[in-house]
Amino acid sequence: MTRVPIGDGEVRLSAAELGGALGERATLVQFSTAFCQPCRATRRVLAEVAGMVDGVAHVELDAEDRLELVRRLEVLRTPTVLVLDAGGRVVRRAAGMPRKADVIAALGRAL
Repeated sequence: MTRVPIGDGEVRLSAAELGGALGERATLVQFSTAFCQPCRATRRVLAEVAGMVDGVAHVELDAEDRLELVRRLEVLRTPTVLVLDAGGRVVRRAAGMPRKADVIAALGRAL
């Protein structure tokens, strides 16, 4: 996963903001749009990784429906993927379609 700066590194997201439960150990958050081809492939990769690693959840958000959150997090393109630790703190961020190995490596920071 390509690392993209996200301010002071203390950005936290709650289950309420995501509209879904946080994973026990980590959460993969994906910002997508309806006509984004790489978003579909990213969805498959993240779902597969979440299925492989106990306690990891995958939450996909439609960027167009969540404009306030998109602006707050400065999401500039889709797909954008955030890796959250168990407390909802953003520990990694990537724009574009990630490789499965990179997602697994990024999870290492959250677990």
